[in-house]
Amino acid sequence: MKLSNRLQYIFYITALHLLLMGLVYQLLFQNKALFIATEVILVLSIGVAIHLYQSFNQPIAFIRSGIEAIKDKDFTVKFVPTGKGEVDTLIEVYNLMIDQLREERTRLQEQHFFLDKLIEASPVSLLILDFDERIAVLNPVALQTFGTAVVGKKLENAENALLLQMSHMTDGESQILKTDGVQAYKVQRSHLMDQGFRRSFFMLEELTTELYKTEKAAYGKVIRMMAHEVNNTLGATDSILQTTLHSLPEPEFSDFIEALRVASQRNGRLSQFMRNFADVVRLPQPRKETMSLNALAEQVSVFMRASATAQAVTIHTPQSLEPCSLYADVAQLEQVLVNIYKNAIEADGSEIRTEIRAHELCIFNNGKPITSEESSQLFNPFYSSKSNGQGIGLTLIREILVNHGYNFTLKTQSNGWTVFRIEFAMV
Repeated sequence: MKLSNRLQYIFYITALHLLLMGLVYQLLFQNKALFIATEVILVLSIGVAIHLYQSFNQPIAFIRSGIEAIKDKDFTVKFVPTGKGEVDTLIEVYNLMIDQLREERTRLQEQHFFLDKLIEASPVSLLILDFDERIAVLNPVALQTFGTAVVGKKLENAENALLLQMSHMTDGESQILKTDGVQAYKVQRSHLMDQGFRRSFFMLEELTTELYKTEKAAYGKVIRMMAHEVNNTLGATDSILQTTLHSLPEPEFSDFIEALRVASQRNGRLSQFMRNFADVVRLPQPRKETMSLNALAEQVSVFMRASATAQAVTIHTPQSLEPCSLYADVAQLEQVLVNIYKNAIEADGSEIRTEIRAHELCIFNNGKPITSEESSQLFNPFYSSKSNGQGIGLTLIREILVNHGYNFTLKTQSNGWTVFRIEFAMV
């Protein structure tokens, strides 16, 4: 076992003086006066050795006490000068170091406190990863978006569509990400230094409302210009066609008259096409009244049953698990349900089921599933996955539900059924 320097010094001094005492005894024992004088000198030497030991040990004791205080992170311990030059120099340096450590810790604590308050009060979602790229910290806004279940998981393993998209982002990158084609977020990935290592964090700002307003203003302007030009042309063209139809004798120009009628019908369909677009722009604010969602869903399902039967699709009677009363625009909500049923019928499935709870409506169909590429585009203005689709139905649904303040999603579940879910504010 290795001895400490302190014990080595004690053993050395003890052995040295014992040896000297033995030698003095052997050589000077006959000369009593000289023997006593030498022994006195040896005793004084032992005293001097002890004094020197204490002097040398005092700085070590200070250092040991200081190290223990630093280990305990107690930066309030300071030493008083002893009047000894070397020791006082050491005490002065230690006290200066402790003052600087205490000030630095106070400054860091104040910065961390401010940063914590800033993160907590931030209007944007903040998500901080640990050194292993696992979700470690969520501020209150992020908790509302993702919940506590994602804490401790990696982005790609959190079973969240938005987090999965975020996992592919690189440091310093900024993107606009959408979930289920409804919610839109501006996401930026960056990093901070913690204990000398990089930790990634994300800032998420919801842009859904702003994007809706910007999109509507953009496509509204385009639609109004298109409608103006098309309707002016169609009006004049159809007037000429009708005048020509009434001027030509029937038997002699029957083939030509039929062609003019086809052209007139095409004009009518094109005019209706433009009116469908204009309806999205001219959609009025909802005129709300108390209504029963259960009754409305029953009426719409009966109304759409004939169209479903023609496509070999069965619409089951809405299953009302709980009564649901809403304060909404009946006509607009009816249009929403009609469009949802219409899309479900055209999904090439065989069944449509409806479930109603006190705060939720779910319409299921077992038709063609929605792909991940389609999911992010679904509610974009005039996007359609159908070859002959205009993309008006989902745009109109989005406008009505957003104006009512209802949350909604459209996605295919793991069991293969596609569900349109609307969450209502209860009366």
